[in-house]
Amino acid sequence: MHQKIVILDFGSQYTQLIARRIRELNVYCEIFPYNHYPELDASVKGVILSGSPFSVRDPKSPMPDLTGIKGKFPLLGICYGAQLLSHTHGGEVMPSKIREYGRATLEVVDTTCPLFRGLANHSQVWMSHGDTIARIPDNFKITASTVDVKVGAFQVSGESTYGIQFHPEVYHSTEGSKLLKNFVVGICGCDQSWTPASFIEESVAMLRKTLGNDKVVLGLSGGVDSSVAAILLHKAIGKNLTCIFVDNGLLRKNEFRDVLDSYQYLGLNVIGVDASQKFYDDLKGVTDPEAKRKVIGRDFIEVFDVEAKKLTDVKWLGQGTIYPDVIESVSVKGPSATIKSHHNVGGLPEKMNLKVIEPLKLLFKDEVRLVGKELGLPAAILGRHPFPGPGLGIRILGEVTAEKVRLLQEADSIYVQGLKESGLYDKIWQAGVILLPVQSVGVMGDERTYEFVVALRAVTSTDGMTADWYPFPYDFLARISNEIINRVKGINRVVYDISSKPPATIEWE
Repeated sequence: MHQKIVILDFGSQYTQLIARRIRELNVYCEIFPYNHYPELDASVKGVILSGSPFSVRDPKSPMPDLTGIKGKFPLLGICYGAQLLSHTHGGEVMPSKIREYGRATLEVVDTTCPLFRGLANHSQVWMSHGDTIARIPDNFKITASTVDVKVGAFQVSGESTYGIQFHPEVYHSTEGSKLLKNFVVGICGCDQSWTPASFIEESVAMLRKTLGNDKVVLGLSGGVDSSVAAILLHKAIGKNLTCIFVDNGLLRKNEFRDVLDSYQYLGLNVIGVDASQKFYDDLKGVTDPEAKRKVIGRDFIEVFDVEAKKLTDVKWLGQGTIYPDVIESVSVKGPSATIKSHHNVGGLPEKMNLKVIEPLKLLFKDEVRLVGKELGLPAAILGRHPFPGPGLGIRILGEVTAEKVRLLQEADSIYVQGLKESGLYDKIWQAGVILLPVQSVGVMGDERTYEFVVALRAVTSTDGMTADWYPFPYDFLARISNEIINRVKGINRVVYDISSKPPATIEWE
């Protein structure tokens, strides 16, 4: 039974980040809605209360009963969590006179508090709140302050219960990871044994116990998640795993063959299916982005189902679900778990009457890569940029045709190869070319052309939730533009997308 920290989520945009920071300390943690969490057993070493968009003064704000937690487990309230502890024990929370948002300097006023052990007396923290704790309960003591926030942090006398008004999990809190380590390792006593190697060992044992001699079918995409899931399953059940890799005609240039070769080199039993013509036929005349996604998703399920039915005695469907898929599917407003309609290959389990096995459902994306590295996956798969499930179908604005796919594959290949040759590929979270439904006049030699426009997209990010456009050197943009226009007949203009997310999204559709 793994030691763990439980995080109760009150709807904060930063909740996942708290979990990721704790996982980086090699400590296992799980996120649950504040009103729907399991009984806390001996494996639970401590509890964290997240921030929230709510105000504790709002009659509809989350108000859980913490009597089974406070004083019985080490407890850390962050922002809303701190205000909740104060408000429900006789303190007073009031609207801030000025909205406290951004960087602040924290002064530790109680240097004996274990939460601040080893931290600088004046360190930068990140504030994000509209309320402030005006008065703390009698048995609470202030442990840190800022110029504008007297109650920057507190501890409950005689208890391992703490509250902080700032967000240690965000990058701008310069000693935030040290503070979280003080809590989960120093105060909670976690032993930092959550490592890729330990995860692999436990997962393989769990998979063998769960699956026995049953057969599993898994849909591969060429991406990190499905690849790592496949290798873990293969390690556990060997030849009882069959993988299906569908070419929907919307993959990158030569990707179908290259990925198949990689998988077979890894010893996986993979069936490759070229269904590109079916996808092109069914996408004919479809221009609405959501309609395109539905056609592509439906066709994938149909093709996968046909191939899977050729196998005998399959009882399980393997999926590369990762932890954000799971926790984003659970509503913080109520106890019911609502699974997203696009959750992996949504619809397959019901259609095929199979049980689902998800070996990676406890991992964040960066942890999946670390596990993949430990398993020996090639760098070409591990370092691959995220690629949308509908593939180039949503990078071709408007109707998708085989000729447009060919044009985009050629332009995209030049772009991605250029990134790799220039040492830029690994500095970027996601990059791709978008084929626009626009034609423009150009001149080549003495001839007038009227051809397509493409947009280059490249962003930096840590999790895809927010992203900034990448500031390429002008000479790189000039070279790539020149190569695409000269080598891809049908494209005569290249533009660069300098939109961040938000307000834009990474993909255009």
